[in-house]
Amino acid sequence: MKEKKITKKEKEKKKVKSTENKKKEYFYGLGRRKTAVAQVRIYFSEKKSEFLVNKREMKEYFTLLSYQNIFQDPLRVTGLLEKVKVDAKVKGGGLRGQVEAIRLGIARALVKYDDNFKKVLRAEGFLTRDARKVERKKAGLKKARRAPQWAKR
Repeated sequence: MKEKKITKKEKEKKKVKSTENKKKEYFYGLGRRKTAVAQVRIYFSEKKSEFLVNKREMKEYFTLLSYQNIFQDPLRVTGLLEKVKVDAKVKGGGLRGQVEAIRLGIARALVKYDDNFKKVLRAEGFLTRDARKVERKKAGLKKARRAPQWAKR
């Protein structure tokens, strides 16, 4: 068999590609809650931390302080609150379902970054998928389970 010789230009191209991947390196996590689905990317940088939700600032998207705390909880527990940029795309559901889906996505992405975080995040309950959904309405009933009031006459 003949060995293929690699030219200097091909070596330079490989170097350029490898440095580009390091610059764009992120960790991905998918989170779901009720009907909300969140795609989360975590970037590690030395710059000031930044939190984006659907290309908007997190504090602008989630105006309630409790929702902002839910968003930041996995980062606060792992001590990475000041070291990361979080970019989340979320669809469906209400604000509460969306922020809890993002929390699960962030936790999953952090586990991909460092497997040692899994024990801490699991203990806090951030890696548990909350599978509760609204039950569908059945025919002949007023709500999912509420039957019409019985009348004797």
